[in-house]
Amino acid sequence: MAEINVTNLTFAYEGSFDNIFENVSFTLDTDWKLGFIGRNGKGKTTFLRLLMGDHEFTGSIRTNARFDFFPYPLREADLDRTADLMLEYWKPDAELWRILAELPGLSLDAEVLYRPLRTLSFGERTKVMLAVLFSGEGNFLLIDEPTNHLDAEAREIVKKYLASKKGYILVSHDRDLLDACTDHILVLNRATIEVQAGNFSSWWENKERADAFAISENEKHKKEIKKLSAAADRVSRWADKSEASKIGFDPIKENDRSISTRSFIGAKTKKMQSRVKAVEGRIEREIAQQEGLLQDIERVPDLKLMPLSYHKDRIIEAKDFSLRYPDSTDRVIRNLTFELNQGECVFLRGANGCGKSSLIKAVLGKLQPGKPANAEVSTKHNQIMDQDRSEKEPENPITAPDGSTILTSGTLNVPSGLIISYVNQDASHLSGSLREHAERNQLNYSLLLTLLRKLDLERLQFDKDLSEYSEGQKKKVLIASSLITPAHLYIWDEPLNYIDVFSRMQIERLIEVFRPTMLLVEHDVRFTEKLASRVVDL
Repeated sequence: MAEINVTNLTFAYEGSFDNIFENVSFTLDTDWKLGFIGRNGKGKTTFLRLLMGDHEFTGSIRTNARFDFFPYPLREADLDRTADLMLEYWKPDAELWRILAELPGLSLDAEVLYRPLRTLSFGERTKVMLAVLFSGEGNFLLIDEPTNHLDAEAREIVKKYLASKKGYILVSHDRDLLDACTDHILVLNRATIEVQAGNFSSWWENKERADAFAISENEKHKKEIKKLSAAADRVSRWADKSEASKIGFDPIKENDRSISTRSFIGAKTKKMQSRVKAVEGRIEREIAQQEGLLQDIERVPDLKLMPLSYHKDRIIEAKDFSLRYPDSTDRVIRNLTFELNQGECVFLRGANGCGKSSLIKAVLGKLQPGKPANAEVSTKHNQIMDQDRSEKEPENPITAPDGSTILTSGTLNVPSGLIISYVNQDASHLSGSLREHAERNQLNYSLLLTLLRKLDLERLQFDKDLSEYSEGQKKKVLIASSLITPAHLYIWDEPLNYIDVFSRMQIERLIEVFRPTMLLVEHDVRFTEKLASRVVDL
Protein backbone atom coordinates (compact mmCIF):
# COMPACT_ATOMS: atom_id res chain seq x y z
CA MET A 1 0.00 0.00 0.00
CA ALA A 2 1.30 3.46 -0.95
CA GLU A 3 -0.05 6.96 -1.14
CA ILE A 4 -0.22 9.39 -4.04
CA ASN A 5 0.07 12.95 -2.71
CA VAL A 6 -0.93 15.69 -5.12
CA THR A 7 0.02 19.18 -3.95
CA ASN A 8 -0.74 22.51 -5.64
CA LEU A 9 -1.02 20.85 -9.05
CA THR A 10 -1.39 23.35 -11.90
CA PHE A 11 -1.49 22.42 -15.57
CA ALA A 12 -2.59 23.88 -18.89
CA TYR A 13 -1.95 22.69 -22.44
CA GLU A 14 0.43 24.81 -24.47
CA GLY A 15 -1.45 27.61 -26.19
CA SER A 16 -4.57 27.10 -24.06
CA PHE A 17 -6.31 30.08 -22.46
CA ASP A 18 -7.46 28.19 -19.38
CA ASN A 19 -5.88 25.89 -16.80
CA ILE A 20 -7.10 22.32 -16.60
CA PHE A 21 -5.96 22.18 -12.96
CA GLU A 22 -5.11 25.11 -10.72
CA ASN A 23 -3.48 24.64 -7.30
CA VAL A 24 -5.34 21.41 -6.52
CA SER A 25 -4.29 19.12 -3.68
CA PHE A 26 -5.56 15.69 -2.58
CA THR A 27 -4.31 12.26 -1.48
CA LEU A 28 -5.06 8.81 -2.92
CA ASP A 29 -4.30 5.30 -1.71
CA THR A 30 -2.99 2.72 -4.18
CA ASP A 31 -4.98 -0.03 -2.44
CA TRP A 32 -8.28 1.56 -3.51
CA LYS A 33 -10.65 0.69 -6.34
CA LEU A 34 -11.07 4.31 -7.30
CA GLY A 35 -13.79 5.58 -9.64
CA PHE A 36 -12.91 8.84 -11.38
CA ILE A 37 -15.78 11.03 -12.62
CA GLY A 38 -16.37 14.54 -13.90
CA ARG A 39 -17.78 16.52 -16.78
CA ASN A 40 -16.38 16.06 -20.29
CA GLY A 41 -13.26 18.18 -20.76
CA LYS A 42 -12.58 18.59 -17.02
CA GLY A 43 -9.25 16.75 -17.24
CA LYS A 44 -9.75 13.10 -16.22
CA THR A 45 -7.58 11.61 -18.96
CA THR A 46 -5.17 14.53 -18.59
CA PHE A 47 -4.65 13.71 -14.91
CA LEU A 48 -3.90 10.08 -15.76
CA ARG A 49 -1.34 11.28 -18.30
CA LEU A 50 0.23 13.55 -15.67
CA LEU A 51 0.63 10.51 -13.39
CA MET A 52 2.32 8.71 -16.29
CA GLY A 53 4.74 11.65 -16.63
CA ASP A 54 3.62 12.55 -20.16
CA HIS A 55 3.32 16.31 -19.47
CA GLU A 56 5.19 18.92 -17.46
CA PHE A 57 3.30 20.67 -14.67
CA THR A 58 3.82 22.88 -11.62
CA GLY A 59 3.22 21.66 -8.09
CA SER A 60 4.09 18.11 -7.09
CA ILE A 61 2.90 14.49 -7.36
CA ARG A 62 4.75 12.39 -4.78
CA THR A 63 4.49 8.61 -4.66
CA ASN A 64 6.49 5.40 -4.70
CA ALA A 65 3.91 3.71 -6.94
CA ARG A 66 4.59 2.66 -10.53
CA PHE A 67 1.83 3.29 -13.06
CA ASP A 68 0.51 1.45 -16.09
CA PHE A 69 -2.10 2.85 -18.48
CA PHE A 70 -5.07 1.36 -20.35
CA PRO A 71 -5.62 1.38 -23.30
CA TYR A 72 -2.20 0.57 -24.68
CA PRO A 73 -1.22 2.45 -27.86
CA LEU A 74 -2.20 0.73 -31.08
CA ARG A 75 -1.09 2.04 -34.48
CA GLU A 76 -2.49 0.90 -37.81
CA ALA A 77 0.65 -1.13 -38.53
CA ASP A 78 0.30 -2.91 -35.17
CA LEU A 79 -3.02 -4.44 -36.18
CA ASP A 80 -1.20 -7.04 -38.29
CA ARG A 81 0.82 -8.19 -35.28
CA THR A 82 -0.27 -10.56 -32.52
CA ALA A 83 -0.75 -9.62 -28.88
CA ASP A 84 2.18 -11.76 -27.73
CA LEU A 85 4.47 -9.78 -30.08
CA MET A 86 3.09 -6.47 -28.81
CA LEU A 87 4.04 -7.28 -25.21
CA GLU A 88 7.53 -5.81 -25.60
CA TYR A 89 5.91 -2.45 -26.40
CA TRP A 90 2.96 -2.60 -24.04
CA LYS A 91 4.51 -4.16 -20.94
CA PRO A 92 8.15 -5.24 -21.41
CA ASP A 93 8.36 -6.94 -18.00
CA ALA A 94 5.16 -8.99 -18.49
CA GLU A 95 5.40 -12.75 -18.01
CA LEU A 96 3.33 -14.81 -20.42
CA TRP A 97 2.17 -17.30 -17.79
CA ARG A 98 0.69 -14.45 -15.75
CA ILE A 99 -1.24 -13.17 -18.78
CA LEU A 100 -2.53 -16.67 -19.50
CA ALA A 101 -3.72 -16.89 -15.88
CA GLU A 102 -5.81 -13.71 -16.36
CA LEU A 103 -7.57 -14.84 -19.57
CA PRO A 104 -10.20 -17.19 -18.01
CA GLY A 105 -11.50 -14.34 -15.83
CA LEU A 106 -12.17 -12.42 -19.06
CA SER A 107 -13.76 -15.41 -20.86
CA LEU A 108 -10.91 -15.64 -23.36
CA ASP A 109 -8.97 -18.59 -24.75
CA ALA A 110 -5.20 -18.47 -25.04
CA GLU A 111 -5.39 -18.53 -28.86
CA VAL A 112 -6.40 -14.81 -28.93
CA LEU A 113 -2.79 -13.95 -28.03
CA TYR A 114 -1.58 -15.50 -31.28
CA ARG A 115 -4.08 -14.06 -33.72
CA PRO A 116 -3.44 -10.78 -35.56
CA LEU A 117 -5.05 -7.95 -33.64
CA ARG A 118 -6.93 -6.97 -36.79
CA THR A 119 -8.91 -10.21 -36.57
CA LEU A 120 -9.98 -9.59 -32.97
CA SER A 121 -13.23 -7.81 -32.18
CA PHE A 122 -13.07 -4.55 -30.27
CA GLY A 123 -14.19 -6.39 -27.14
CA GLU A 124 -11.49 -9.05 -27.54
CA ARG A 125 -8.79 -6.40 -27.92
CA THR A 126 -10.04 -4.64 -24.80
CA LYS A 127 -10.02 -7.84 -22.77
CA VAL A 128 -6.55 -8.86 -24.01
CA MET A 129 -5.18 -5.45 -22.98
CA LEU A 130 -6.80 -5.77 -19.55
CA ALA A 131 -5.22 -9.22 -19.10
CA VAL A 132 -1.81 -7.72 -19.92
CA LEU A 133 -2.46 -4.73 -17.64
CA PHE A 134 -3.28 -6.89 -14.60
CA SER A 135 -0.52 -9.43 -15.22
CA GLY A 136 2.07 -7.42 -13.31
CA GLU A 137 2.54 -6.87 -9.59
CA GLY A 138 2.95 -3.66 -7.62
CA ASN A 139 1.60 -1.30 -10.30
CA PHE A 140 -1.19 1.19 -9.71
CA LEU A 141 -3.32 0.88 -12.85
CA LEU A 142 -4.89 3.78 -14.73
CA ILE A 143 -7.92 2.55 -16.71
CA ASP A 144 -9.54 5.01 -19.11
CA GLU A 145 -13.12 4.13 -20.16
CA PRO A 146 -12.70 0.38 -20.79
CA THR A 147 -16.32 -0.33 -21.79
CA ASN A 148 -16.78 2.12 -24.67
CA HIS A 149 -18.04 0.27 -27.79
CA LEU A 150 -18.44 -3.00 -25.85
CA ASP A 151 -21.69 -4.95 -26.11
CA ALA A 152 -23.73 -5.85 -23.03
CA GLU A 153 -22.18 -9.30 -22.59
CA ALA A 154 -18.61 -8.01 -22.84
CA ARG A 155 -19.42 -5.19 -20.41
CA GLU A 156 -20.72 -7.68 -17.89
CA ILE A 157 -17.53 -9.77 -18.19
CA VAL A 158 -15.31 -6.70 -17.75
CA LYS A 159 -17.44 -5.52 -14.81
CA LYS A 160 -17.07 -8.82 -12.93
CA TYR A 161 -13.35 -8.96 -13.74
CA LEU A 162 -12.63 -5.45 -12.43
CA ALA A 163 -14.81 -6.04 -9.36
CA SER A 164 -12.45 -8.88 -8.40
CA LYS A 165 -9.37 -6.61 -8.59
CA LYS A 166 -8.07 -3.61 -6.68
CA GLY A 167 -5.37 -0.97 -6.99
CA TYR A 168 -6.62 1.13 -9.89
CA ILE A 169 -8.24 4.37 -11.04
CA LEU A 170 -11.23 3.70 -13.28
CA VAL A 171 -12.42 6.54 -15.51
CA SER A 172 -15.96 5.72 -16.58
CA HIS A 173 -19.37 7.29 -17.13
CA ASP A 174 -21.17 3.95 -16.78
CA ARG A 175 -23.07 4.12 -13.48
CA ASP A 176 -23.59 0.36 -13.33
CA LEU A 177 -19.86 -0.26 -13.77
CA LEU A 178 -18.87 2.36 -11.19
CA ASP A 179 -21.26 0.92 -8.61
CA ALA A 180 -19.97 -2.62 -9.09
CA CYS A 181 -16.22 -1.92 -9.29
CA THR A 182 -15.33 0.97 -6.97
CA ASP A 183 -14.95 1.57 -3.24
CA HIS A 184 -13.83 5.22 -3.48
CA ILE A 185 -14.79 8.07 -5.82
CA LEU A 186 -12.53 10.88 -7.06
CA VAL A 187 -14.67 13.72 -8.42
CA LEU A 188 -13.68 16.71 -10.51
CA ASN A 189 -16.36 19.13 -9.37
CA ARG A 190 -16.96 22.48 -11.02
CA ALA A 191 -14.56 24.33 -8.71
CA THR A 192 -13.04 21.73 -6.40
CA ILE A 193 -11.77 18.16 -6.28
CA GLU A 194 -13.03 15.72 -3.68
CA VAL A 195 -12.29 12.14 -2.66
CA GLN A 196 -15.02 10.14 -0.95
CA ALA A 197 -15.42 6.55 0.23
CA GLY A 198 -18.15 4.51 -1.48
CA ASN A 199 -19.35 3.93 -5.02
CA PHE A 200 -21.12 6.21 -7.49
CA SER A 201 -24.62 5.79 -6.04
CA SER A 202 -23.51 6.57 -2.47
CA TRP A 203 -21.54 9.60 -3.70
CA TRP A 204 -24.51 10.84 -5.75
CA GLU A 205 -26.86 10.45 -2.77
CA ASN A 206 -24.43 12.42 -0.57
CA LYS A 207 -24.05 15.05 -3.28
CA GLU A 208 -27.78 15.54 -3.64
CA ARG A 209 -28.06 16.08 0.13
CA ALA A 210 -25.06 18.44 0.17
CA ASP A 211 -26.41 20.41 -2.81
CA ALA A 212 -29.84 20.73 -1.19
CA PHE A 213 -28.23 21.97 2.05
CA ALA A 214 -26.04 24.47 0.16
CA ILE A 215 -29.03 25.83 -1.77
CA SER A 216 -31.05 26.13 1.47
CA GLU A 217 -28.19 27.92 3.24
CA ASN A 218 -27.73 30.21 0.26
CA GLU A 219 -31.43 31.18 0.33
CA LYS A 220 -31.22 31.91 4.09
CA HIS A 221 -28.19 34.15 3.54
CA LYS A 222 -29.94 35.95 0.67
CA LYS A 223 -32.98 36.66 2.85
CA GLU A 224 -30.78 37.88 5.71
CA ILE A 225 -28.78 40.10 3.37
CA LYS A 226 -32.01 41.58 1.97
CA LYS A 227 -33.34 42.28 5.46
CA LEU A 228 -30.06 43.82 6.64
CA SER A 229 -29.76 45.93 3.48
CA ALA A 230 -33.25 47.36 4.05
CA ALA A 231 -32.39 48.13 7.69
CA ALA A 232 -29.08 49.77 6.71
CA ASP A 233 -30.82 51.88 4.08
CA ARG A 234 -33.50 52.97 6.56
CA VAL A 235 -31.02 53.95 9.31
CA SER A 236 -28.78 55.67 6.74
CA ARG A 237 -31.67 57.87 5.58
CA TRP A 238 -32.51 58.73 9.20
CA ALA A 239 -28.87 59.68 9.82
CA ASP A 240 -28.73 61.86 6.69
CA LYS A 241 -31.97 63.61 7.67
CA SER A 242 -30.71 64.19 11.23
CA GLU A 243 -27.36 65.48 9.97
CA ALA A 244 -29.10 67.91 7.63
CA SER A 245 -31.06 69.38 10.55
CA LYS A 246 -27.94 70.40 12.53
CA ILE A 247 -27.47 73.74 10.80
CA GLY A 248 -30.25 76.32 10.60
CA PHE A 249 -33.73 76.17 12.11
CA ASP A 250 -36.99 78.16 12.12
CA PRO A 251 -37.35 79.77 15.60
CA ILE A 252 -41.13 80.12 15.12
CA LYS A 253 -41.74 76.45 14.15
CA GLU A 254 -38.97 75.07 16.42
CA ASN A 255 -39.35 77.36 19.44
CA ASP A 256 -37.94 74.71 21.78
CA ARG A 257 -34.61 74.52 19.93
CA SER A 258 -31.46 76.61 20.36
CA ILE A 259 -27.92 76.74 19.03
CA SER A 260 -26.81 74.36 21.81
CA THR A 261 -29.08 71.64 20.36
CA ARG A 262 -26.52 71.04 17.53
CA SER A 263 -24.22 68.95 19.75
CA PHE A 264 -27.11 66.66 20.74
CA ILE A 265 -28.13 66.19 17.09
CA GLY A 266 -24.51 65.50 16.11
CA ALA A 267 -24.14 62.79 18.77
CA LYS A 268 -27.42 61.22 17.70
CA THR A 269 -26.33 61.25 14.04
CA LYS A 270 -22.96 59.68 14.91
CA LYS A 271 -24.75 56.88 16.78
CA MET A 272 -26.99 56.23 13.77
CA GLN A 273 -23.98 56.13 11.43
CA SER A 274 -22.28 53.63 13.74
CA ARG A 275 -25.38 51.44 13.49
CA VAL A 276 -25.19 51.67 9.69
CA LYS A 277 -21.54 50.55 9.73
CA ALA A 278 -22.38 47.65 12.06
CA VAL A 279 -25.18 46.49 9.77
CA GLU A 280 -22.91 46.81 6.70
CA GLY A 281 -20.33 44.66 8.51
CA ARG A 282 -22.98 41.99 9.12
CA ILE A 283 -23.94 42.15 5.44
CA GLU A 284 -20.31 41.58 4.42
CA ARG A 285 -20.07 38.59 6.76
CA GLU A 286 -23.29 37.12 5.34
CA ILE A 287 -21.97 37.58 1.79
CA ALA A 288 -18.67 35.94 2.76
CA GLN A 289 -20.56 32.94 4.21
CA GLN A 290 -22.66 32.77 1.04
CA GLU A 291 -19.65 32.71 -1.28
CA GLY A 292 -18.64 29.22 -2.39
CA LEU A 293 -21.88 27.57 -1.31
CA LEU A 294 -23.00 27.01 -4.89
CA GLN A 295 -19.62 26.63 -6.58
CA ASP A 296 -19.94 22.84 -7.00
CA ILE A 297 -23.69 22.64 -7.61
CA GLU A 298 -24.34 20.51 -10.69
CA ARG A 299 -27.19 22.32 -12.37
CA VAL A 300 -28.62 19.91 -14.94
CA PRO A 301 -30.94 22.12 -17.04
CA ASP A 302 -33.76 20.48 -18.90
CA LEU A 303 -33.31 20.00 -22.63
CA LYS A 304 -36.08 20.48 -25.16
CA LEU A 305 -36.98 18.49 -28.22
CA MET A 306 -39.40 19.24 -31.05
CA PRO A 307 -40.26 15.85 -32.59
CA LEU A 308 -42.50 15.86 -35.64
CA SER A 309 -45.70 13.85 -35.77
CA TYR A 310 -46.04 11.44 -38.68
CA HIS A 311 -49.42 10.70 -40.25
CA LYS A 312 -48.98 6.93 -39.82
CA ASP A 313 -48.65 5.12 -36.51
CA ARG A 314 -46.21 2.47 -37.77
CA ILE A 315 -42.79 3.95 -38.57
CA ILE A 316 -40.69 0.86 -39.34
CA GLU A 317 -41.79 -2.69 -40.08
CA ALA A 318 -39.48 -5.66 -40.67
CA LYS A 319 -40.70 -9.16 -41.53
CA ASP A 320 -38.36 -12.09 -42.05
CA PHE A 321 -35.70 -9.53 -42.91
CA SER A 322 -32.17 -10.75 -43.70
CA LEU A 323 -29.06 -8.80 -44.59
CA ARG A 324 -25.53 -9.49 -45.83
CA TYR A 325 -22.67 -7.68 -47.54
CA PRO A 326 -21.64 -8.52 -51.13
CA ASP A 327 -18.18 -9.76 -50.14
CA SER A 328 -19.59 -12.38 -47.76
CA THR A 329 -22.01 -15.26 -48.06
CA ASP A 330 -22.80 -15.12 -44.34
CA ARG A 331 -25.85 -13.14 -43.37
CA VAL A 332 -25.31 -10.53 -40.68
CA ILE A 333 -29.03 -10.58 -39.85
CA ARG A 334 -31.34 -13.55 -40.41
CA ASN A 335 -35.14 -13.54 -40.49
CA LEU A 336 -35.64 -10.53 -38.24
CA THR A 337 -39.20 -9.45 -37.47
CA PHE A 338 -40.03 -6.33 -35.47
CA GLU A 339 -41.90 -3.04 -35.69
CA LEU A 340 -41.43 0.48 -34.40
CA ASN A 341 -44.52 2.57 -33.73
CA GLN A 342 -44.81 6.28 -33.20
CA GLY A 343 -43.81 7.37 -29.66
CA GLU A 344 -41.85 4.19 -28.95
CA CYS A 345 -38.23 4.00 -27.88
CA VAL A 346 -36.87 0.72 -29.26
CA PHE A 347 -33.38 -0.48 -28.36
CA LEU A 348 -31.38 -2.87 -30.54
CA ARG A 349 -29.35 -5.28 -28.40
CA GLY A 350 -26.79 -7.91 -29.27
CA ALA A 351 -23.12 -8.79 -29.39
CA ASN A 352 -20.66 -6.68 -31.36
CA GLY A 353 -20.92 -7.64 -35.02
CA CYS A 354 -24.48 -8.98 -34.82
CA GLY A 355 -25.79 -6.39 -37.28
CA LYS A 356 -27.15 -3.51 -35.16
CA SER A 357 -25.36 -0.77 -37.11
CA SER A 358 -26.00 -2.65 -40.39
CA LEU A 359 -29.75 -2.60 -39.70
CA ILE A 360 -29.55 1.14 -39.10
CA LYS A 361 -27.69 1.55 -42.41
CA ALA A 362 -30.46 -0.39 -44.16
CA VAL A 363 -33.17 1.85 -42.66
CA LEU A 364 -31.28 4.99 -43.64
CA GLY A 365 -30.53 3.53 -47.07
CA LYS A 366 -34.25 3.09 -47.75
CA LEU A 367 -34.59 6.88 -47.67
CA GLN A 368 -31.66 7.63 -50.00
CA PRO A 369 -32.53 9.98 -52.91
CA GLY A 370 -33.75 8.21 -56.04
CA LYS A 371 -34.95 5.11 -54.18
CA PRO A 372 -38.58 4.57 -53.14
CA ALA A 373 -38.48 4.85 -49.36
CA ASN A 374 -41.53 2.69 -48.84
CA ALA A 375 -40.73 -0.02 -51.40
CA GLU A 376 -40.82 -3.48 -49.88
CA VAL A 377 -38.00 -5.88 -50.49
CA SER A 378 -39.51 -8.70 -52.49
CA THR A 379 -40.72 -11.80 -50.65
CA LYS A 380 -41.84 -14.89 -52.54
CA HIS A 381 -42.92 -17.49 -50.06
CA ASN A 382 -43.61 -20.04 -52.78
CA GLN A 383 -39.87 -20.17 -53.50
CA ILE A 384 -39.01 -21.17 -49.95
CA MET A 385 -38.00 -24.79 -49.87
CA ASP A 386 -36.20 -25.15 -46.55
CA GLN A 387 -36.20 -23.88 -42.97
CA ASP A 388 -33.80 -21.01 -43.66
CA ARG A 389 -36.03 -18.91 -45.88
CA SER A 390 -33.43 -16.24 -46.57
CA GLU A 391 -31.29 -18.76 -48.47
CA LYS A 392 -33.94 -19.07 -51.24
CA GLU A 393 -35.29 -15.52 -51.46
CA PRO A 394 -34.11 -13.02 -54.09
CA GLU A 395 -31.91 -10.27 -52.71
CA ASN A 396 -32.35 -6.55 -53.26
CA PRO A 397 -29.44 -4.12 -52.95
CA ILE A 398 -29.66 -1.07 -50.69
CA THR A 399 -27.07 1.70 -50.87
CA ALA A 400 -26.17 2.84 -47.35
CA PRO A 401 -25.39 6.51 -46.57
CA ASP A 402 -21.66 5.70 -46.47
CA GLY A 403 -21.84 4.40 -50.06
CA SER A 404 -21.57 0.72 -49.20
CA THR A 405 -23.99 -1.80 -50.67
CA ILE A 406 -26.14 -4.09 -48.53
CA LEU A 407 -27.96 -7.12 -49.95
CA THR A 408 -31.32 -7.73 -48.28
CA SER A 409 -34.23 -10.12 -48.46
CA GLY A 410 -37.56 -10.22 -46.69
CA THR A 411 -39.52 -7.07 -45.92
CA LEU A 412 -38.27 -3.75 -44.57
CA ASN A 413 -40.89 -1.00 -44.74
CA VAL A 414 -39.87 2.60 -44.12
CA PRO A 415 -42.64 5.03 -45.15
CA SER A 416 -42.02 7.83 -47.65
CA GLY A 417 -41.55 11.38 -46.46
CA LEU A 418 -40.08 10.24 -43.13
CA ILE A 419 -37.57 12.71 -41.66
CA ILE A 420 -34.80 11.02 -39.69
CA SER A 421 -32.23 12.61 -37.38
CA TYR A 422 -29.18 10.35 -37.09
CA VAL A 423 -26.32 10.24 -34.58
CA ASN A 424 -23.38 8.13 -35.75
CA GLN A 425 -21.31 6.25 -33.18
CA ASP A 426 -18.15 7.66 -34.79
CA ALA A 427 -17.38 11.34 -34.17
CA SER A 428 -13.81 11.32 -35.50
CA HIS A 429 -14.84 13.02 -38.75
CA LEU A 430 -15.70 16.30 -37.00
CA SER A 431 -13.43 19.21 -37.92
CA GLY A 432 -13.64 22.93 -38.57
CA SER A 433 -15.52 25.48 -36.48
CA LEU A 434 -18.90 25.08 -34.87
CA ARG A 435 -20.28 27.71 -37.25
CA GLU A 436 -19.02 25.74 -40.26
CA HIS A 437 -20.55 22.57 -38.81
CA ALA A 438 -23.90 24.36 -38.44
CA GLU A 439 -23.76 25.68 -41.99
CA ARG A 440 -22.85 22.29 -43.47
CA ASN A 441 -25.76 20.63 -41.70
CA GLN A 442 -28.23 23.52 -42.10
CA LEU A 443 -28.55 24.01 -38.35
CA ASN A 444 -29.52 27.13 -36.41
CA TYR A 445 -26.12 28.26 -35.09
CA SER A 446 -27.44 30.22 -32.08
CA LEU A 447 -29.69 27.34 -31.07
CA LEU A 448 -26.76 24.91 -31.38
CA LEU A 449 -24.60 27.04 -29.06
CA THR A 450 -27.45 27.38 -26.55
CA LEU A 451 -27.95 23.63 -26.39
CA LEU A 452 -24.22 22.94 -26.10
CA ARG A 453 -24.06 25.32 -23.13
CA LYS A 454 -26.89 23.34 -21.50
CA LEU A 455 -24.80 20.21 -22.10
CA ASP A 456 -22.02 22.01 -20.19
CA LEU A 457 -19.72 22.80 -23.10
CA GLU A 458 -17.87 25.92 -21.96
CA ARG A 459 -17.93 29.06 -24.08
CA LEU A 460 -14.15 28.93 -24.40
CA GLN A 461 -14.60 25.77 -26.50
CA PHE A 462 -16.78 27.53 -29.06
CA ASP A 463 -13.77 29.14 -30.76
CA LYS A 464 -11.76 25.91 -31.01
CA ASP A 465 -11.56 23.61 -34.00
CA LEU A 466 -13.81 20.57 -33.52
CA SER A 467 -10.82 18.28 -34.14
CA GLU A 468 -9.36 19.59 -30.84
CA TYR A 469 -12.41 18.55 -28.82
CA SER A 470 -12.34 15.56 -26.50
CA GLU A 471 -14.31 12.51 -27.64
CA GLY A 472 -17.09 13.36 -25.19
CA GLN A 473 -17.30 16.95 -26.44
CA LYS A 474 -17.51 15.73 -30.05
CA LYS A 475 -20.35 13.40 -29.10
CA LYS A 476 -22.18 16.32 -27.50
CA VAL A 477 -21.93 18.25 -30.77
CA LEU A 478 -23.54 15.33 -32.63
CA ILE A 479 -26.30 14.91 -30.03
CA ALA A 480 -27.03 18.65 -29.88
CA SER A 481 -27.18 18.74 -33.70
CA SER A 482 -29.72 15.92 -33.62
CA LEU A 483 -31.82 17.48 -30.87
CA ILE A 484 -32.31 20.79 -32.71
CA THR A 485 -33.37 18.95 -35.89
CA PRO A 486 -37.16 18.43 -35.99
CA ALA A 487 -37.68 14.82 -37.10
CA HIS A 488 -40.22 12.01 -37.12
CA LEU A 489 -37.62 9.44 -36.08
CA TYR A 490 -34.37 9.78 -34.11
CA ILE A 491 -31.82 7.04 -34.78
CA TRP A 492 -28.90 7.10 -32.36
CA ASP A 493 -26.06 4.57 -32.67
CA GLU A 494 -24.20 4.29 -29.32
CA PRO A 495 -24.78 7.96 -28.45
CA LEU A 496 -23.49 7.78 -24.87
CA ASN A 497 -19.92 6.65 -25.54
CA TYR A 498 -17.66 9.18 -23.76
CA ILE A 499 -20.66 11.24 -22.54
CA ASP A 500 -20.40 12.25 -18.86
CA VAL A 501 -22.86 11.04 -16.21
CA PHE A 502 -24.63 14.37 -15.77
CA SER A 503 -25.31 14.76 -19.49
CA ARG A 504 -26.62 11.18 -19.58
CA MET A 505 -29.14 12.15 -16.90
CA GLN A 506 -30.19 15.19 -18.95
CA ILE A 507 -30.75 13.06 -22.03
CA GLU A 508 -32.69 10.45 -20.03
CA ARG A 509 -35.02 13.14 -18.70
CA LEU A 510 -35.44 14.63 -22.18
CA ILE A 511 -36.59 11.31 -23.68
CA GLU A 512 -38.87 10.63 -20.69
CA VAL A 513 -40.62 13.98 -21.06
CA PHE A 514 -40.94 14.33 -24.84
CA ARG A 515 -41.21 10.64 -25.82
CA PRO A 516 -39.80 11.00 -29.35
CA THR A 517 -39.90 8.01 -31.67
CA MET A 518 -36.44 6.49 -31.38
CA LEU A 519 -34.36 3.55 -32.60
CA LEU A 520 -31.25 3.22 -30.47
CA VAL A 521 -28.16 1.10 -30.03
CA GLU A 522 -26.87 1.67 -26.50
CA HIS A 523 -25.20 -0.65 -23.97
CA ASP A 524 -25.68 1.53 -20.86
CA VAL A 525 -27.78 -0.76 -18.64
CA ARG A 526 -29.35 2.03 -16.55
CA PHE A 527 -30.22 4.08 -19.65
CA THR A 528 -31.87 1.11 -21.38
CA GLU A 529 -33.82 -0.05 -18.32
CA LYS A 530 -35.22 3.43 -17.78
CA LEU A 531 -36.27 4.29 -21.32
CA ALA A 532 -36.86 1.21 -23.46
CA SER A 533 -40.40 0.64 -24.72
CA ARG A 534 -39.08 -2.59 -26.17
CA VAL A 535 -35.72 -4.32 -26.70
CA VAL A 536 -35.06 -6.15 -29.97
CA ASP A 537 -32.44 -8.87 -29.55
CA LEU A 538 -30.31 -9.56 -32.64
